[in-house]
Amino acid sequence: MSIIVGYIPTREGRAALRAARAEALLRKTKLIVVNSHRGGRDFDAEEAQRFEDELANVEGALDEAGIEHEVRALVRGNEPAEDLVEVAQESDGEVIVIGLRRRTPIGKLILGSNAQRILLEATCPVLAVKAGDDD
Repeated sequence: MSIIVGYIPTREGRAALRAARAEALLRKTKLIVVNSHRGGRDFDAEEAQRFEDELANVEGALDEAGIEHEVRALVRGNEPAEDLVEVAQESDGEVIVIGLRRRTPIGKLILGSNAQRILLEATCPVLAVKAGDDD
């Protein structure tokens, strides 16, 4: 069993990671951090290095906290939702944790496409968190 968190270095990603860490500690289970990127021409070497450095910082913080973990950087051409659901299924995920962006009043009518796909396709519970003012 494991906790799966979708992580990107944003306020929402940090909020999701914080909630996932708390869940992993509470449940005394492994945390799998998934950083999914489609790749392509917009994902150059500089961007890849920035993500790699950020994930190394995350890994160091999880080591320091004594949380059993695995960090997966996936650049397979998939949508992040597809990668998260797949990782959750193959690792017997207990829960998927995702961060949600704050939206305008009109935007609140429509959930982000990745969040929506995860909620609809995941075979385990999904915990959706919003970033706070201090993120």
